[in-house]
Amino acid sequence: MRLRRLKAPAFLPVAYYHCVSRVVDRQFVLKEEEKDKMVEYMRTYERFGGLRVISYCIMSNHFHILVEVPQRPEAAALPDDAGLVAKVRADLGDKLANDLEWQLELHRKQGNTSAAEELRDRWFGRMWDISAFMKVLKQRFTQWFNGRHARRGTLWEDRFRSVLVEGKGQALRAMAAYIDLNPVRAKICDDPKDYRWCGYAEAVAGGKEARETVGFLASLNPHGGMRSEAAGSLKPTEALRRWRCHLFGIPESEARQMQEAAKGDMAAIYRDRIPREKALEVLARGGKLSQADYLRCKVRYFSDGAVIGGKAFVEEMFAAFRDRFGPKRKDGARPMRGLAGETKEDRLFNFRQLRTGVFG
Repeated sequence: MRLRRLKAPAFLPVAYYHCVSRVVDRQFVLKEEEKDKMVEYMRTYERFGGLRVISYCIMSNHFHILVEVPQRPEAAALPDDAGLVAKVRADLGDKLANDLEWQLELHRKQGNTSAAEELRDRWFGRMWDISAFMKVLKQRFTQWFNGRHARRGTLWEDRFRSVLVEGKGQALRAMAAYIDLNPVRAKICDDPKDYRWCGYAEAVAGGKEARETVGFLASLNPHGGMRSEAAGSLKPTEALRRWRCHLFGIPESEARQMQEAAKGDMAAIYRDRIPREKALEVLARGGKLSQADYLRCKVRYFSDGAVIGGKAFVEEMFAAFRDRFGPKRKDGARPMRGLAGETKEDRLFNFRQLRTGVFG
């Protein structure tokens, strides 16, 4: 029997999920128009769902999204009928809002409070929930795609896959960088700024939502501690500079010297990182990878690890989901292998120790 999706426990006020969904038979059917439409729908349902997309990448046969999902507010803090209708109108348009308004007014006039509350609950059930967000995004895109290409049937392979990510610097930054570097790993480009369907490229192009999340990522403590700069305190140019340094594996201590020497073109220095084949060869000989090269490999931990974060976070999630594991399992944290230069602050853990095909 398939296990229920692993979702953050209620004691976490905010959860972060890396979600991946693939086209049926891995067909390369998402062209430029399709990718643009997917980003459009993603932004629409992000706003409606009360979520925040931290990073994303739309490829030709699959997509990655890193999403911030706050817990649903208490009932007393939810919008009243007029507020709910206004939100639906602002995010989803007049047709749905008018229909919702008519139904709510009818139930209220009839004194049918339970029906009105059930209707409200169905709408609120579409918000602050990763499954609801992914469901409506995939369904709405499929409807558009099928109409555009005169086809019928499902477009996506099975249900989406997700990994719960700790909301601190090291884990969150690593996952966001892994997503932004998808087109680099696929050899579509050697600089993610040149692939416009990823969060970093959208931020470079001036996208408001993407720039805000790059500011958030750049402000995080890179060693995963609680301390970080206020995201709004960084100017967009400084946030983009810091995030670019992280993507290209440039230590912050060296970044300004290199920026001056290369006149801002740090990609020229760090463009030719170790390719996947070389990385595997080095690993086979007992060597380890830098984090920059590690993220450029197709590392299974980031899509198969179930939970990713520091040791304490993974152990906390293990305790919360103890019923998913057999009685012989005594702890939850398993170190991610193959990463050089690890310290206690830097090291990442997950639920699963992937002994084979770590880079597959």
